[in-house]
Amino acid sequence: MSKQSKQAPDPQVSLELSRRRLLGTVGAAGAAGLVVGGAGGALAVSGGEQAAPTALTTIGSTEVPFRPERAKHQAGITTPLQANGHLVAFDLVPGADRKAAAALLRRWSRTAEELMAGRAPDADTGVALDAGPSSLTVTFGLGHSFFDRTGLQKRRPVQLDPLPDFSADALDPKRSNGDLWIQIGADDALVAFHALRALQKDAAGSARLRWQMNGFNRTPGATAHPMTSRNLMGQIDGTNNPKPSDEDFDERIFVGRDADQEWMRGGSYAVVRRIRMLLDDWEKRSRGEQERVIGRRKDNGAPLTGGSETTPMRLDQNGADGLPVIPANAHARVAAPESNQGAAMLRRPFSFHDGYRDDGAPDAGLLFVCWQADPLRAFTQVQRKLDRGDALSPFLRHEASGLYAVPPAAAPGDYVGRPLLEG
Repeated sequence: MSKQSKQAPDPQVSLELSRRRLLGTVGAAGAAGLVVGGAGGALAVSGGEQAAPTALTTIGSTEVPFRPERAKHQAGITTPLQANGHLVAFDLVPGADRKAAAALLRRWSRTAEELMAGRAPDADTGVALDAGPSSLTVTFGLGHSFFDRTGLQKRRPVQLDPLPDFSADALDPKRSNGDLWIQIGADDALVAFHALRALQKDAAGSARLRWQMNGFNRTPGATAHPMTSRNLMGQIDGTNNPKPSDEDFDERIFVGRDADQEWMRGGSYAVVRRIRMLLDDWEKRSRGEQERVIGRRKDNGAPLTGGSETTPMRLDQNGADGLPVIPANAHARVAAPESNQGAAMLRRPFSFHDGYRDDGAPDAGLLFVCWQADPLRAFTQVQRKLDRGDALSPFLRHEASGLYAVPPAAAPGDYVGRPLLEG
């Protein structure tokens, strides 16, 4: 051996390894060396030399671009459901004007782009240092009050008019609305929290937290084959969602070129509802009762008129008793586009569980998020119909609500909302 000792590696060099550099080949996903965070960790060094980065599994290495090459809309709308989510709303602080709002959205856009690419932003906390992008998406929206705070009332779209009151609403104003809204989704809980924390820190001095909600879905790969997610009632949820392959998908979900407000063209409108499920009451019902309430089988999501999950409902089919096989007030019937003049929205929810209430009932349910080109013709139309007679309504409590204009994705070098704030 040489008498001259090798120089010890600078630990800071290891710490500054970007999350991006830790990505390995997806083909190595079955290797025993895939466990990140085991003895020594992904950044371990051996014999005075930096070890090769540990390859990530498919889940960790999946990246969703912040600035899509072709699509005009932000990520997190048509992106497949992630396992973990955070919904958060902010209000601009007193005195924060249009210029301050623009600076904040510029910071947020820069941070989101870094995080979604698997890179650590400045002054990073290191929470997700050893993780890949994990399908992280960050989506930004603007509430009705944002335009009052920034003096942009004349550029507020009519589609952002407040939602009407519904008879089933029991809304908490402290957990509703907000000037600014962010949706965060990722397939790793630490990656999702890391993004939430980074964006909250970016808001300091410009906006204060109004409310925050945490959600989850089934982890990709947890089932034998890809399938529609289930909600906390055990029902397959989202069968009738519009599909990007549908001829009229963009027309239904995204704002078109003829929109009065040019800055929203290519964007969408998000309706957010915190819907608590009365699970104790629901679980006392027999499976047959539950299926009649929904109008679909619980095991495979097929309509009660037969077939598979994707078989169209036969709303005109009657049973031997002369009554509709799918009851007149079944949720699937009442919410169907056929019952609402073709109205459709893209549902992209998260489940939530926030502990237990004083009576011992679970504080759990659905963080309902739906996307549409025009809320009045989609969510509002369907919810009005549900409000008049939905068999599922007695098992639900709508406790928070929000409506947000979600601008298109930022162009290269731009930030989300720049055409509005600087146009």
